[in-house]
Amino acid sequence: MTTLAPQPGIGPLLRGWREQRRISQLELALKADSSARHISFIETGRARPSEEMILRLAEHLDVPVRDRNALLLAAGYAPHYPQTPLDAPGLAALREGMQRLLQGYEPYPALVLDATYHVQAANRGIAMLLDGVAEHLLTEPLNAMRLTLHPEGMAPRIRNLRAWRGHLLHQMERELALHRLEPLRELYEEVAAYPVPEEDEPATFDDPVVHFALPLRIEHDGRVLSFVSSISTFNTPMDVTVAELAIETFLPADPATVKYLRSLIP
Repeated sequence: MTTLAPQPGIGPLLRGWREQRRISQLELALKADSSARHISFIETGRARPSEEMILRLAEHLDVPVRDRNALLLAAGYAPHYPQTPLDAPGLAALREGMQRLLQGYEPYPALVLDATYHVQAANRGIAMLLDGVAEHLLTEPLNAMRLTLHPEGMAPRIRNLRAWRGHLLHQMERELALHRLEPLRELYEEVAAYPVPEEDEPATFDDPVVHFALPLRIEHDGRVLSFVSSISTFNTPMDVTVAELAIETFLPADPATVKYLRSLIP
């Protein structure tokens, strides 16, 4: 027989988030219009917080909506935030809006990612960057981290792979600290184990972008294209799926990249 370990109650979960945010019980109590004594009682299991109190504490601790549901479940309440499939009819307006945004950004690359970096939508600029990627990496669901860092993916064409790899792994570490998703941890361990280049192509100081943001420098059709990336999320999402979506756009970092992309995708 298999003995299942008991699930942690609301107390340890709440304490974990509070300690991760480096907030004292008194600070949290003041923000949530409560008392340090009450927060202490919740964390030690001597008091059961109301649903309203859990949501208020989670808001002040900046807990992701998926984990707010976990806090509610641990206290014996129903989840507050739905998790609607992205292809559901209720999210049709969202899908249409994202698609218009991606198309409007062309000829520059842009894509929509979920919490585990699976590609939910992409424009023609992204398709251009995937030239030469192994077929097995292009099967659904596409994963942006695998596509970028796998030895048979984009990695061999990235001139500053060591630096870009470090940036992506650090980004995943921040997401792991925030979301605590096991599939994300498994993905991180996988891509972190991919081969590391000995050194990058030396940076040239006549490229102004190196002074304010790390560029992605990638070969395409005999040219070296240069991009800086930006990630946007939705403001105050009320659905787990929407909360975990991110739109990543790649802005050309030099005039040569702008000119080439405009000639390639009119």
